[in-house]
Amino acid sequence: MRGVLTKILHETLLGMVLFSLALLLVEVLLGLVLPQILDQMDEMMARMPFVRDLLGALLGIDIEGEITAQLMQAFVWVHPTVLTLLWANEIMFCTRFPAGEIDRGTIDILLALPLSRRRIYLCETIAFLLGGMMMLGAGAIGYAIGSQSLAVENRPGWSVVALILFNLFCLYVSIGGVAFLVSSISERRGRAVFAVFSVVVASFLINFLAQFWTPAEPFAFLSVVEYYQPANIIRNGTLPAGDIAVLLGIGLVAWLVGREIVARRSICTT
Repeated sequence: MRGVLTKILHETLLGMVLFSLALLLVEVLLGLVLPQILDQMDEMMARMPFVRDLLGALLGIDIEGEITAQLMQAFVWVHPTVLTLLWANEIMFCTRFPAGEIDRGTIDILLALPLSRRRIYLCETIAFLLGGMMMLGAGAIGYAIGSQSLAVENRPGWSVVALILFNLFCLYVSIGGVAFLVSSISERRGRAVFAVFSVVVASFLINFLAQFWTPAEPFAFLSVVEYYQPANIIRNGTLPAGDIAVLLGIGLVAWLVGREIVARRSICTT
């Protein structure tokens, strides 16, 4: 099992490092740009009132009264670029096995190893979780660098940032579980990637529209992004246990179903 895990890490390390560096750079840039956005916020909202609604939709909250500098720190964790990098990394990773191996015609070699399919699936999962930790660690470093341009009182404490990172990791796990499930029933990696990408785009769109379009509100619960709201964590200073349970539940159930499908399905490359 250790040998397979080492092989997986060797094959995916470069991609994980590149995605982590990209997230670090994005967090640095967002942290540097945020003070300029804050300086112009009042003027922008006076000239374009709809900006408040758009910002509220992006942050996933109803904005009432003044927008504080601390609350705006959530912006660097919900920015579409941040989520896109995280999702792209895990979608590419979680569709490696078995869809990617079947697509390349190398699944027979992998399954010939003296290791059960469930153990191979577990090795892929461990590497996936380690990759997520690496990315979020890089993001935290980038945030620490970029946020130095703000006064200490305008930044949430690191205990709050840790809660946001944990919530984001749970979102990562939920999407990863779905990606593993889709991969388990797929024979072409491209189709699996497209299917999961469609799910995350639809999820993001539903969450965004539900914030200011009444007909979409009843469907907000269908979006996994609905359960990732760093702005509320900054406001309340506590971890939303219900949201965490939903995200981890989705990820775990999807992962377990995917594992059993991989273990039981008939796989043929000819």
